[in-house]
Amino acid sequence: MTAPVFVVDSLDLPDGCGGELVLDGPEGRHAVSVKRLRAGEDVVLTDGRGRWAEGIVKAAEGKDRLVVMDLETVHEEAPAEPRITVVQALPKGDRGELAVETMTEVGIDAIVPWAATRCITQWKGDRGLKALAKWRATAREAGKQSRRTRFPEVADAATGKQVAALLAKADFAAVLHESGDETLATAELPAAGEIVLVVGPEGGVSPEELALFREAGAGAYRLGPSVLRTSTAGTAAGALLLGRTGRWS
Repeated sequence: MTAPVFVVDSLDLPDGCGGELVLDGPEGRHAVSVKRLRAGEDVVLTDGRGRWAEGIVKAAEGKDRLVVMDLETVHEEAPAEPRITVVQALPKGDRGELAVETMTEVGIDAIVPWAATRCITQWKGDRGLKALAKWRATAREAGKQSRRTRFPEVADAATGKQVAALLAKADFAAVLHESGDETLATAELPAAGEIVLVVGPEGGVSPEELALFREAGAGAYRLGPSVLRTSTAGTAAGALLLGRTGRWS
């Protein structure tokens, strides 16, 4: 899929529209004023939840209206198997958005922000809500840029106990940690179901958290000989899992 992707609220086109849809607001502005799309160019419209349709630009009007035609067939992308969720400890500064951006680009299905004990950054009150909104906006924009039609879900920030509950339900659960005797590259992975991977903060997963997660069924695994920052570990590990499960085949 090489045509630029734009997000719409719904692809349920009303009767009598003739397969046409007007893209306006921020998406229309981006299409007309930033991408400078013109009549005859191909586009893809998606709801970000797996439904998408190919269309052709009929006209660009003003600075923020794009008329798209020939939206005759709406496709449905099935959820990928196995589903891969990354529990991401909160990094400092804008490294959280970097982690979300790159994990979205490689194909991670869900991202769970985690307020680990050793996180310097803590999401509280309005600041936390703004940070979560940034992560979700980043996933949306990265999903468009990487031509995805099913964007990753970014959950509410989780506590350690909530992460443990998520791990207990997984078909394969792992914590990236130097204490692991096995590498993620050699772990036995399921062909379907849910894979949940925990990425700790720069200060590492605390012994108490590691014990809690092990009790929930998550093993400790090493990624490789080098030490990755928390903002890149999830992307590297996710790419490895996507390749090993055949989702990149």
